[in-house]
Formats: sequence, C-alpha cells, structure tokens
Amino acid sequence: MKKLLCALTAWLVGSTLIFAQGMTTSSSYKGTGSVTRKKATTTVSNLFEKGIRIAALGTITSTDNKVWSVPASVAFSNSSFPFAPDLYNEYVNGHTYKTNDEAERALSESDLVVVDEDGAVFTAYVFADNYFEMYINGMPVGKDAVPFTAFNSSIIRFKVKKPFTIAVQCVDWEENLGLGTERMGNELQHIGDGGFVAVIKNSSGAIEEVTDASWKAQTFYTAPVANLSCLKEENGIRYSDQCTGTTGTSESYGVHWEIPSQWQSTSFDDSTWPSASLYKNETLGVDNKTSYTNFTNVFDDKEHDASFIWSTNLLLDNVVLLRKKVE
Repeated sequence: MKKLLCALTAWLVGSTLIFAQGMTTSSSYKGTGSVTRKKATTTVSNLFEKGIRIAALGTITSTDNKVWSVPASVAFSNSSFPFAPDLYNEYVNGHTYKTNDEAERALSESDLVVVDEDGAVFTAYVFADNYFEMYINGMPVGKDAVPFTAFNSSIIRFKVKKPFTIAVQCVDWEENLGLGTERMGNELQHIGDGGFVAVIKNSSGAIEEVTDASWKAQTFYTAPVANLSCLKEENGIRYSDQCTGTTGTSESYGVHWEIPSQWQSTSFDDSTWPSASLYKNETLGVDNKTSYTNFTNVFDDKEHDASFIWSTNLLLDNVVLLRKKVE
C-alpha cells in the first residue's frame, strides 16, 4: 500500500508539474499584449467568394477576457469606405491594365477623393500582401478590392493640401483564424508573409513620396508563437524576430494589442512607433506577379525606388499600422 501511495503521489506531482508547465508559458508572458491560444470562432465565412483562398473573419477571447477580431477589424463590407480602383485585378469586373498610364487614363472624376477642396491632386500606386485600408488626414481614400488572393494592385487619387498624413492598416490574412497560418500544399499550418509598397505622385507625374524607412510601422497582432518567451518589447518596439519556424500548430499562441483611437488622424502622436523595416522584392517573391511587374517603372523607379515595408517580422506580424507625414 505504501508503494502504491508513493506511486500515486509521484503521478499527481508529475501531472501537476506538466499542467503547470503548460500554463507557465502563457502566465509568464510579461509584454503589454493580450494572449490567445488555439483557433478562433468564425463570424464571417468568406468576405470574397471569388477569391483563391477563403477570406474569413472571426473572434477569439484572450486570457485577460478581451475579445479580439481576427485577422483584424476591417472595413471591407463598409460601403462608406471606397474601394481603391484597379491597377491590376484579374477577377470578374476587375481590370488588368498593362501600364500605369492606362490605369490613370481609366480613372474618372468620381474616383477622386476630396480631402481638401483647395488642395492639390495626388495619385498613390499600391501593392499590398495581402490587404490594406488607406487614410489621408483621417479620411478613408481607398481599401483593397481583394482581401486575400489572387494578388492585385491598386491606384488611389485624392485631393489634399500639404502637409498631409498617410495612415494605412495592413493585414496579412490567415486561413486558420487566430493561429496566423494558412494552407500551403499539403502543409496546413504554413506561416504566410506580409508586405506593403506605395508610390505617391503629384499632378505633374513627379514622385512625391515612396515607402521607405522614414515611415512608421507598429505591430498589433502577432501569430503563430510557439513560446511567448521569444517576444521582446523595448522603447515602443514589439520584437518577434527571435521567434523562429515556418509552421505553426493548432495550439499556437497569438498576441494582440488594442489599436488606439484616432490613429489615422494628423494629430495622433506616433513618436514612440518604430521605423518601418525594409524588404527586397525577392523576399516578397513579386517578380513573377503581373500585378507588380506591369508597374515596376513606378514601384522600382531608378531614382526613387520604393521599398516593401513592414514591422520587424514579415512572417509573424499580421496586423501592422503604417503612418507617414508628407511635408
């Protein structure tokens, strides 16, 4: 009996330790985000039925009892937020322009978003992996017409006085909601990547602004994370670049931060946000995407080459907010 009691005690202690270790990774997280684990509940089955991949939305509750929208809270179904006209969009009712000049000629007066009646006219050329929503001085001027895939590119024309502030919500979509992963061949938990590139021209066709390290880029959703100890925060920067791996699991962690109100406005203080990290075309793999290569004369202008920008982690950081003041 004594041996049986000792064995039972050892089993209970061992079980307690195993359980404690399972909880330790979450409870020992010391960052400012909220932690979630496992898959989210689907609330919208598919935003874009024509897409190659399913662009669903969901919600998930974190350990501090906050409810989060995944992959993000987006305005895709909000009719008051205009869709950006096409540079290249292969879907029905889309346009597959061969040059930026062709896309510009197709713009109508109704495509011009007026921020300031007495402003100057600017044109933005955008390629986003996967989805973006752009604001000028807090006003919505254009959102991505394709939330997930196939890859597309956009053109946005707006009228505003300088200086003006560009604010962009970027979303790297996920098929496994709350887990930050997508299907890739036979791999069901592949970690996808993000990326955003933009060029702003004035009415004379001269380049006024390109995406580079002068832009601000802050992370608001990171997943999948196998061990929360790999996450670091320092001087306003949310580092996930020490988290390694190309696949997740059905029990991976996600970390979420609340998006501040009025983050799109000119008065918002982004001084603590980190500078954007830069990525090369080959890293994003855009050299075989017609939605990009048709317009390399704009995106890769010899004198004003725009860089792909994101946070410090192109793979794990799934919701990134960008800001830039154009003087």
